[in-house]
Amino acid sequence: MSQLSPILAIAYRDLVKFTRDRGRLVGTFVFPFIFIGILGGSFQSNLAQDFGFNFIAFTFTGVFGQTLFQSAADGIISLIEDRENDFSQEIFVSPISRYSIVFGKILGESLVALTQGVGIILFGFIVGVPMSVRRLLALVPVAILACLLGASFGILVLSNLSSRRLASQIFPFIMLPQFFLAGVFNPIKVLPLPLEILSLLSPMRYAVGLARGTFYFGQPEYDKVVLQPPLVNLAIMGAMFAVFLVAGTVLFVLREQNR
Repeated sequence: MSQLSPILAIAYRDLVKFTRDRGRLVGTFVFPFIFIGILGGSFQSNLAQDFGFNFIAFTFTGVFGQTLFQSAADGIISLIEDRENDFSQEIFVSPISRYSIVFGKILGESLVALTQGVGIILFGFIVGVPMSVRRLLALVPVAILACLLGASFGILVLSNLSSRRLASQIFPFIMLPQFFLAGVFNPIKVLPLPLEILSLLSPMRYAVGLARGTFYFGQPEYDKVVLQPPLVNLAIMGAMFAVFLVAGTVLFVLREQNR
């Protein structure tokens, strides 16, 4: 309990930084418009009859899971910025557990990503995605889990990088292939074996899969768009979260201790 206050303070700092970052706030609404409105609308006009389901709703669920996962992961890059500005070192001289710093960052970036998730849902209403109260309530825990998985993945990746410049170069290379391997915009029911293996190793696949499986649960299109049941995605996400969190936190703490 003594560490709760610093954890909340670090999380609050990240949330305040987000609200003051106009570029990131604008991007919160611009990118869903591009992905759902333009890309999903284009597929809906040209491919919906061939596949037999609404491509705008399909893209909405993919972008919802992808954005929450990526935003939380990408936000952890500020750990490197804090390290370069010696902000984290200033925290270390205070009586705060190093693990509290990690937990605070995960909580803060998850709150930031959830804010973006609200924007995506509002845009979904605008473009006509069929939304019921049951679906909205079911997406709340999904959003939280996707954020936590993304943040833990970000901790694991970025704790091994030494500079923000290096992170800016490597992180997109890690995230971009997952857009397609996770089926954010395109159905991936059938993939060549090498791509299927890479897809199964992609953490984003399970965040997107959980969002899509929850959204389409009980609907006629379920078997056409859902790769595996939500409980399977949930179990895999839980295992990945535990591994990423423990390994990433230990690596981050060791790196800071050796500075």
